[in-house]
Amino acid sequence: MSQSAILHQRTLKSSIACVGVGLHSGGKVTMVLHPAEADSGIRFRRTDIAGNGAVIPARWDCVSDTRLNTCVADANGIGVRTIEHLMSALNGMGVDNALIDISGPEVPVMDGSAAPFLFLVECAGVVEQDAPRRAIKVLKTVSVRDGDKLAILTPDDGFSVRMEIDFPVAAIRRQECVLDLSDGRFKSEISRARTFGFEQEVAAMRAAGLGRGGSLENAVVISSDGEGVLNDEGLRYEDEFVRHKALDAVGDLYLAGAPLLAAFHGVRTGHALNNRLLRALFADDSAWTVVPMTTAPARAAALPRPAAVA
Repeated sequence: MSQSAILHQRTLKSSIACVGVGLHSGGKVTMVLHPAEADSGIRFRRTDIAGNGAVIPARWDCVSDTRLNTCVADANGIGVRTIEHLMSALNGMGVDNALIDISGPEVPVMDGSAAPFLFLVECAGVVEQDAPRRAIKVLKTVSVRDGDKLAILTPDDGFSVRMEIDFPVAAIRRQECVLDLSDGRFKSEISRARTFGFEQEVAAMRAAGLGRGGSLENAVVISSDGEGVLNDEGLRYEDEFVRHKALDAVGDLYLAGAPLLAAFHGVRTGHALNNRLLRALFADDSAWTVVPMTTAPARAAALPRPAAVA
């Protein structure tokens, strides 16, 4: 029987840029993904801020807002919002380290899914680095609840997502998906699932300063009668709604600072509860440890905890 090999950290092979609009701000944004040194993690750098720009780690304890998106901010309140789709793509592509220059306060929405970001990473290429890849291994069940909403992490040697949603409209109803994402199936299973909203909620969102960049080009919009969607092309997956919720969770959970070895189960969960789940996990030192990632399920002794997750 062959011995498992330690996996190495990965970063981008070259820099790559894109231009788009912010889903909530509606502003034009230029974003450049850069390679980054080993053990630096995923970081955002606001290039529109005076001087060298604010650098904000993409980490659970930097999350400052979870209203309809995930926002991270530094100690001065300078932030970057709507990072979940990009983080989901980086997680799905196994990118450990990247420096992301952004010219405004929000990641461009692109088409409302993770697919354009995944395409950018594929075009830039991914290279291994001379440092072992580490994972956060969940050692015991951790859960958080808010009414009928629930988010749970349980121990596992890989990474899987089970998501359940239930909306009282005919276009959605109850949907559930179970996905093993430890075998590279992110691209085919959920990367193209788009964010969604309801036609009657658009005015209220914009009055609250949100959704100003939303359109049928970057979101699935459910009609006011709840019977169907307004998008001419229809849905990309039969159950695109629940798959997008799974995509969001994959991005939110990558804010752990490293890949998770765990099974995630979400019931009507969203950005706020996903972040609460990570905070509950890291509040209990007996619930997790750091292990090297290998070509076989990780069984190695625990490594020292990196600063990004300590």
